[in-house]
Amino acid sequence: MRCTCRVPPVIRTGGAAGAAEGALMGGMYSVEKMAGVFSYQSSDIDWCEDNYQHSENVVEFFNTVSSFFFFIVSPIMLYLLHPYAKERNLAVHMVWVMMIFVGLFSAYFHMTLSFVGQMLDELSILWVIAVGYSLWFPRKLFPSFIKDRSTFSKLVLIMTVITSLVSFVKPTANAYALNCFGLHFLYTLTIEMRCCTDQRALRLAKLSVGLWVLAISCWISDRFGCSFWQKMNFCYLHSLWHIFIVIAVAYGSTLIAYLDANNEIPYSLPGLQYWPCDQWPVGLPHIVLKGTTKTRKRC
Repeated sequence: MRCTCRVPPVIRTGGAAGAAEGALMGGMYSVEKMAGVFSYQSSDIDWCEDNYQHSENVVEFFNTVSSFFFFIVSPIMLYLLHPYAKERNLAVHMVWVMMIFVGLFSAYFHMTLSFVGQMLDELSILWVIAVGYSLWFPRKLFPSFIKDRSTFSKLVLIMTVITSLVSFVKPTANAYALNCFGLHFLYTLTIEMRCCTDQRALRLAKLSVGLWVLAISCWISDRFGCSFWQKMNFCYLHSLWHIFIVIAVAYGSTLIAYLDANNEIPYSLPGLQYWPCDQWPVGLPHIVLKGTTKTRKRC
């Protein structure tokens, strides 16, 4: 017996209906693509620590937990630097407020390894550096076409916004921007320290550079020497990077703020001390103002 099969006709849509269907499919694709950048492990970066080792909801457990070190140091530095910020500019607090967000976004990134987490983590660091540039870059080193700090801050803002937008198109651009900013900051600090004779400031500079080198070494070793550290059964160098870099920023930013205070508010007679005890060999540095606005000379 012969069997015949009937193929159902293909319905072709045209005109407005076809356009609507195309728009719907495009919209669904866009939504899926948008959701994808938030999904776990959508980032191209995967650090050396084993994934999901201690929790099924946290990709890198120790890298996530160590990010909360930002939440410990940042409020303390906000408190310690308040006398200086009150005399110089309350915008100084923006540095350590944003450092709290760096810790928050770092924890989110390492918990999910998502593309959005990576962008938030890297861009928050970029904006902290940009705020530091705007506040503390020495006036005497301004380009010749810039006459005041307000204009310089606007220029830094424009460059940071452009870099942030480019980062979403080409994420590697952010890494180059961070390195350029960081190296230039280090170069500027070297120039400033050449004429410094304050032994406390010189000691703080050495400690800042040493901590920065230690932090960077942990970052590089974890990123590019993972196979070696896996053999050593020690895959937590990126966690140590989080701890060392927060302390390095505390030391480095206090040193820069101290140099700034000597240039911008010399009447306040700034000095350096350490918390919780100035006699301890280690601690968090901060600025003490021995003078007040009353000692400022008026014309």
